Amino acid sequence: MTAAPLIAGRRELKVGSLGLDAILDVPPDARGIVIFAHGSGSGRFSPRNNHVAGKMRDAGFATLLLDLLTAGEERDRRNVFDIALLAGRLRMARDWCAEYPATTALRPAYFGASTGAGAALRAAANDPRIAAIVSRGGRPDLAGATALAQVVAPTLLIVGGRDEPVIDLNRVALAAMRCQRELAIVPGAGHLFEEAGTLDGVVALAVGWLGRFIPGAAK
Repeated sequence: MTAAPLIAGRRELKVGSLGLDAILDVPPDARGIVIFAHGSGSGRFSPRNNHVAGKMRDAGFATLLLDLLTAGEERDRRNVFDIALLAGRLRMARDWCAEYPATTALRPAYFGASTGAGAALRAAANDPRIAAIVSRGGRPDLAGATALAQVVAPTLLIVGGRDEPVIDLNRVALAAMRCQRELAIVPGAGHLFEEAGTLDGVVALAVGWLGRFIPGAAK
């Protein structure tokens, strides 16, 4: 039996039983899908994550940018920092990708920013299906030491060189992990990578990392 062709293109849709708002882009011949976990106060329209996602699609990766909370849940600020809740939503998105016709054949990876990085690592604990994880200016420490030790996916932590408190937190998280992992520091970058050229530095590092663990994805 031949595999059904992937349905390429961009679409806005609802993900999972909760109907989370999402934007899915599947370039031709994609071999993996990157699920984005946004930081607090951000969502599927994040300009920085959309910039990164566009570059990832140019490299041959599908991308899923989604809101991890419903509109009602966002009104309670406690939910924005509930790492266990957000991790559960990422697992829901991963399961949805495994069933959706356009993405069922694609290996999933996580890209987390700020608190989203902690959620991504918590979601990836003991999950061999996740091909790789990238954190941008993330708080991986928020995943907790137990979850960090259970992550099996190769993980790249990217931090701005001027973001000293977060560099220290990433070093602590790196030491707690047992998987293949690296810490990359982008010179001259602050927490949000707003400085000229620094976000493209993140893209180069992220695409290189994903390409190592999802063979054939990088063009």
